[in-house]
Amino acid sequence: MTAYAIAMIRETRFDDEIKEYLLRIDATLAPFSERYRVHGGPYQPLEGAWSADLVVIEFPSMELAQGWYNSDAYKAIRPLRTEHTEGDVFLVQGVPEGYRGADILS
Repeated sequence: MTAYAIAMIRETRFDDEIKEYLLRIDATLAPFSERYRVHGGPYQPLEGAWSADLVVIEFPSMELAQGWYNSDAYKAIRPLRTEHTEGDVFLVQGVPEGYRGADILS
């Protein structure tokens, strides 16, 4: 089942290391069949206040998402992001085809 790596980045200090991270991240994702779904904006807040950049990367499975995050290639560049951004990053399981909101009640 599909899984997503999601980052909500509240602050980015753009410098050479962030540029290097952005130039290198795609190579770390390629072996894991990823697909960018959202990368930044623009966005239109509808309720509440939103003050972050959203990144959503889709993977075919949670195992592949975990494999990417824990891969040696990503571990090598992760500090380029973590030392220059403030935010939250997590993996989340997707829902099956045909899922409906009320399905959470079962």
